[in-house]
Amino acid sequence: MSDLYWPGDDRAGEHFGQEAFVRALVDVEEDWLARLGHPADLQALVQSRDLEVLAREAERGGNPVIGLVDRLRDGLTGEPASWLHRGLTSQDVVDSALVRMAERAAGDLRADLAALGADLTALAQAHRDTPMVARTLTQHAVPTTFGLRVAQWLAALVDADEQLSGLSFPDQVGGAAGTRAAMVELGVEVDLEPLPWHTVRAPVTRLGDALVTTTDALARIANDVLVMSRPEIGELSEGRPGGSSTMPGKANPVLSVLVRRAALTTPQLAATLHVGAASQVDDRADGGWHAEWATVRDLVRRTLTAASQSVELVAGLQVHAERMAATLAAAGASVRAEQRAMTDLTGRVPLPSYDGQAGAIVDAVVLRAQRHWRSA
Repeated sequence: MSDLYWPGDDRAGEHFGQEAFVRALVDVEEDWLARLGHPADLQALVQSRDLEVLAREAERGGNPVIGLVDRLRDGLTGEPASWLHRGLTSQDVVDSALVRMAERAAGDLRADLAALGADLTALAQAHRDTPMVARTLTQHAVPTTFGLRVAQWLAALVDADEQLSGLSFPDQVGGAAGTRAAMVELGVEVDLEPLPWHTVRAPVTRLGDALVTTTDALARIANDVLVMSRPEIGELSEGRPGGSSTMPGKANPVLSVLVRRAALTTPQLAATLHVGAASQVDDRADGGWHAEWATVRDLVRRTLTAASQSVELVAGLQVHAERMAATLAAAGASVRAEQRAMTDLTGRVPLPSYDGQAGAIVDAVVLRAQRHWRSA
């Protein structure tokens, strides 16, 4: 897929594309038909050329399942045609399809995060003792190390991946109003777990929250690269900067810009999912559920794109340690003001290096990351 409105969208592959959505819907119907004892190959009954018709028909029923079931039933003969979709409702099929697509996307996303984590681990270790000046509220603060800065990036990434790893992707099996009455009439045995979640949207909001936590972590990296690659700072630069349409030779930190772009938009998408969850009423929602589909699609694809861009960003990142050291030296005595205050209080001789436990913190974060991905 590609999207001129969202450069880099092709990095998300076919996840949550129109064809992927229809395939997932058909998978749900096919699995249910087999569960009823009447298996049939349904995928061959829907072609790419049918997508436009299905999209138009979806408006009539408010969702794509009604038209899809009609098309599938027309292509079937015998018992499978009679049993198709029996006991299910449209929301069962859409919800199940969405979480199945989300589970596959989360797997690919976590693979990118693992690759990014490995690169950040190596970068933190390589610059464990590379001195630079810390900045707080945009101003010079105290001496630190670039390795500690990278360790902060890594810690945020581990937090995000832990949240992704804790997600569940339950099929939706509730029937018309979550009572499973038709299934009982059909004699279909369905385990109580997972319970129907027609109006309890935690599987969707938790997904949204985990994706936003991920883009938060990715933006943590991009924001620092954007600041530290400013010409007047020059401590970092992208390995493959972008150009300018009017200024030849200009090196724009494009990957960082695009990762930041994603992080500026995903929280609002997750907020839409929470608004939809808060608007649930009766036994099937009127609009809150419908608002989820495109929202989840955009949230997933933007996160996947940002993760892929972040892998490339970190893999090619240029670290200018000499500029870091020069900036720290130029800051002069001001960056040791806290150290002087502490030594005045204790009467101790000032340490030659004033970065506290920076190296030990880097080691601890790296160890946590290594343990996390070994167990993932």
